[in-house]
Amino acid sequence: MWQQLLLIMLISPVQVPAAPKAAQNTCVRCHTDLGDPFDAPVKASAQDIHFQNGLSCNSCHGGDPTKDKPDESMNPAKGFVRQPARKQIVVLCASCHSSPDFMRKYNPQARVDQYSEYLTSVHGKKMQTGDQNVAICIDCHGHHGILAAKNPNSPVYAPNVAATCGRCHSDPQRMKSYGIATNQLELYSKSVHGEALMKNRDLAAPTCNSCHGNHGATPPGVDSVANVCGQCHVMQGDLFNQSPHRKAFETLQLKACVTCHQNHDIERPTEAMIGVEESATCVICHEKGSAGYAAAQEMKSALVGLQGKLNSASQILEGAQRAGMEVSRPIYQLAEGRDRLVLARVQVHSFNPAVLKKTITEGDAIAAASEQSGVQALADLAFRRKGLAVSAVILLFMIGLLLLKIRQLKTK
Repeated sequence: MWQQLLLIMLISPVQVPAAPKAAQNTCVRCHTDLGDPFDAPVKASAQDIHFQNGLSCNSCHGGDPTKDKPDESMNPAKGFVRQPARKQIVVLCASCHSSPDFMRKYNPQARVDQYSEYLTSVHGKKMQTGDQNVAICIDCHGHHGILAAKNPNSPVYAPNVAATCGRCHSDPQRMKSYGIATNQLELYSKSVHGEALMKNRDLAAPTCNSCHGNHGATPPGVDSVANVCGQCHVMQGDLFNQSPHRKAFETLQLKACVTCHQNHDIERPTEAMIGVEESATCVICHEKGSAGYAAAQEMKSALVGLQGKLNSASQILEGAQRAGMEVSRPIYQLAEGRDRLVLARVQVHSFNPAVLKKTITEGDAIAAASEQSGVQALADLAFRRKGLAVSAVILLFMIGLLLLKIRQLKTK
């Protein structure tokens, strides 16, 4: 009997429950049917991070997307807002992004303090006074088609941030009333930071919000530029704070770091910045005969000297390597010497030649040992060549004697 029941179950059609019918969205349907330009929001929303997480038009605009008639689907009584005012947009975004319970459903790690921070920023403070020109959420993130911040196409993805800020800050008309320069993007693009991020795609390189902050007013400790730069350049910041320059800069009301390196147009630092040549930064403040002038001259001489010794050792080792000699170990050791040079360049921010002395001495010793290894390798090569030449002469002499002996045997 049970076999018959099993057979009936196998051949009987399986009744699969019908999937629940998706609720219609008249916003999407109508805007699609209307065509250009009304379908632009629908097209843009295809990649929108909110749409991908199940939110839709009514999440921001309100209304009832289940109704067919426009006067019902876009009924103000149901919260429909055609185009929120700029000030309302910030509050609208915050209604979700400031709610821990709501954001936990989508991204438990997402911060929920952006709105409170924004209100402390220059943008937020001016927005509260009615200034319509300051940046709000949609100016940086977009509106329809908002992408995740980690999406390379997002306007707030690190390599794109400078261009996003530049949309406002490079506009002379928009910046005129604030008295703010409009060349920051141009300068940054040519700087060592801009080149690293925008050209070489080094995501560790700083961009606008790395120094100025993004939602909040300013980064902690921004009252001192050295603290901002010190977030990345930790050792340089510590050395500067312990140096006599810190007190001098405070007395003269000079900004640390940017006084020598600039801010947006930071160039790659070289030995040319230090010293007593006309192009050096040090001579802007330190006159000939002063202690600072002598220190700059001494530090420059030490750095150039170590660089020269490292280059000389490198050339000799490269020559030995091309000749086939085994010099991998001294080449590796020479890399340690270059590390000493890099460290010495950092220690310049102590503005004390004595601090550099130990590092420079270590670098000189490494360069000398590496060069000596290269010289010895070339000497060994020369000795081998001489030995080979002597061996070749002896071999030729023996061959000559052998040929002579053979000839003598043939004549007998």
